[in-house]
Amino acid sequence: MNTGSEFDVEFRAVAKRFGPVTAVEETDFQLPRGSFVALLGPSGCGKTTCLRMIGGFEQPSSGRVLIGGEDMTGVAPYRRPVNMVFQHYALFPHFDVETNIAYGLRQVRPKLDEAEIKRRVGEALEMVHLGRFAKRRIHEMSGGQQQRVALARAIVNKPRVLLLDEPLAALDKKLRIAMQMELQNLHRDLGITFLLVTHDQEEALSMSDRVCVMNAGRIVQFASPQEIYDRPADPFVADFVGRNNALTATLSDGGSIATLENGNQIAIDPAGLSVGKVLVSIRPEAIRIVKASGDAKRLRGTVTHRIFLGASAEYSIAVSGIGSILVLSGRDAGGSTELHEPGAEVELEIAPNAPRIFSMQS
Repeated sequence: MNTGSEFDVEFRAVAKRFGPVTAVEETDFQLPRGSFVALLGPSGCGKTTCLRMIGGFEQPSSGRVLIGGEDMTGVAPYRRPVNMVFQHYALFPHFDVETNIAYGLRQVRPKLDEAEIKRRVGEALEMVHLGRFAKRRIHEMSGGQQQRVALARAIVNKPRVLLLDEPLAALDKKLRIAMQMELQNLHRDLGITFLLVTHDQEEALSMSDRVCVMNAGRIVQFASPQEIYDRPADPFVADFVGRNNALTATLSDGGSIATLENGNQIAIDPAGLSVGKVLVSIRPEAIRIVKASGDAKRLRGTVTHRIFLGASAEYSIAVSGIGSILVLSGRDAGGSTELHEPGAEVELEIAPNAPRIFSMQS
């Protein structure tokens, strides 16, 4: 293995076809050494196919997959310096925890001695905080504990890359949040590259240091979580990642003013777009509800729905000539922030530089 490579995984013009169906269009990307990258996208976008090509469970129809700078064409999964944690764990139910974790080590050739296997299994168990469960049967473990066993089994071989195929999907929300933090800690402790496949935007944004958004077999944006959220590359990313208000407008006044369909105008950064029809994307938390004052520069509307979320409240505001606008309003620490009742007439202020502008195809 080429330990001098700055990338642990590289796709070079990789495409994958299943008969007439193209699962992954010709794609190039690199995973820097030691990174935590999330492959994010809707079902059928190609993210799991990419993961399986890295693991060796699928071969590219064209192009090359490199791991640590070495071409993996034709290399069997068990000969690649990667391990995978599957969505449903794939543990051996008739083995105890210790035997499950040791299984991969017992397949290593030349064979490892028992003392070395025991030492490495013990280290892996301690790393996932299961040291006292070594002799416990799998069916006696909770879902979160089984998840940790699967992680221990994957890291015990000290892979260069750990592949995570929606590993938290089967967990309840509270346990899923706890396991997200466990995975982040594990990534820091191990220092190896993690590649997480998920369709959960919150999971991708909170855990990874880079997010690769896929749609219809293509990578549409590869950037930091903050950039993905704050500066989406296109309307798909803006709509898929987080909540979003998409409004039709016309650029005027040299491109610095967007006129909405109801005639209201908002100042925007045109980012080089020419005058004409555009799509305005605004996050719901970038809109503030204020009492009606007759200010012609503000959007005016009526609260139609309110969902109280404790730390925040979510509102649906009907604006004449536009339709429904989603607003997420945070509350202060004392909980004294005013809650607006359905039927209330309100005005909306949009934070400066919050709108993202996209060209509309004619």
